[in-house]
Amino acid sequence: MAAEIQPKPLTRKPILLQRVEGSQEVVNMAVIVPKEEGVISVSEDRTVRVWLKRDSGQYWPSIYHAMPSPCSCMSFNPETRRLSIGLDNGTISEFILSEDYNKMTPVKNYQAHQSRVTMILFVLELEWVLSTGQDKQFAWHCSESGQRLGVYRTNAVASGLQFDVETRHVFIGDHSGQVTILKLEQENCTLVTTFRGHTGGVTALCWDPVQRILFSGSSDHSVIMWDIGGRKGTAIELQGHNDKIQALSYAQHTRQLISCGGDGGIVVWNMDVERQETPEWLDSDSCQKCDQPFFWNFKQMWDNKKIGLRQHHCRKCGKAVCGKCSSKRSSIPLMGFEFEVRVCDSCHEAITDEERVPTATFHDSKHNIVHVHFDATRGWLLTSGTDKVIKVRQ
Repeated sequence: MAAEIQPKPLTRKPILLQRVEGSQEVVNMAVIVPKEEGVISVSEDRTVRVWLKRDSGQYWPSIYHAMPSPCSCMSFNPETRRLSIGLDNGTISEFILSEDYNKMTPVKNYQAHQSRVTMILFVLELEWVLSTGQDKQFAWHCSESGQRLGVYRTNAVASGLQFDVETRHVFIGDHSGQVTILKLEQENCTLVTTFRGHTGGVTALCWDPVQRILFSGSSDHSVIMWDIGGRKGTAIELQGHNDKIQALSYAQHTRQLISCGGDGGIVVWNMDVERQETPEWLDSDSCQKCDQPFFWNFKQMWDNKKIGLRQHHCRKCGKAVCGKCSSKRSSIPLMGFEFEVRVCDSCHEAITDEERVPTATFHDSKHNIVHVHFDATRGWLLTSGTDKVIKVRQ
């Protein structure tokens, strides 16, 4: 009986195993080939490449295929070796890769969108191909017949797409900052709900079907953890980036979330801890600690003959406070604040050293990341960047 392969968590600084170079333009997406030392990539230079490790230790293309339009995204199913490629002209092209990954056979084309395809998901259990495009449409097709089953117009251009097979719920994140949940049927869909939490556009989505948690990354530099399964509307912010979130990946077995920023920062979050919601910011006309008026509170300023102060908020309790009463800074990792943030003086005294223990690790990829893929069985982390380079780390 074969030994069970245990997923490997990222617990240390990832070591660079390989740089894969050769693309003439940005590599928009890439995935690690399961059980092989190989990588599949699609690029803005119109090429689809399968890179396999040679005896020299270098990765060289075993497949080099030119598409009629720049390749914007892809979805690869290891079980069937089905490769679905989204193109800039709105077409989705489907191929089957050979067992030795040396040949790709065309299967069919879908005229899915009127402009660039932004995301694709292939759902083997239902034989569906889900996609979003710059035409502000979400569409789903039958992968057997190639027939379009339905379409839904989104609020803005979608940049995040996830699907839950059990409930047939699709999650769509768009540039307006909205997340839309639809219930899909064979030929129609029902709007379940929409919600917002980011101050910028949604740039990436990731779904944990076991814990039933949705993660959204945004151009506002934050990640939000939405507890969909808990049905309590819990939303927990994760603040650990200095630039917009470009990509997310989640390792279910080790409960680690990997978020990548436009500045090359990689943050590995330990999600196997009990996190706390950030409090709502309270409204007040005066400091809720010392009662000094804020600058718009003319009556109290006049009555007390005091100069109005600027309003701030404590990230721990949410109270409206003045600068003098919130002069301290502290990290609050269980609330998602891995960096030091403003807290009121009383909260600063109450925060223990244990509460300041980091729940995330930080790494520099040394390139501007556009996509990430994590192979949990080997603990390999792949990133592709605007520098046209694919990096594989362990």
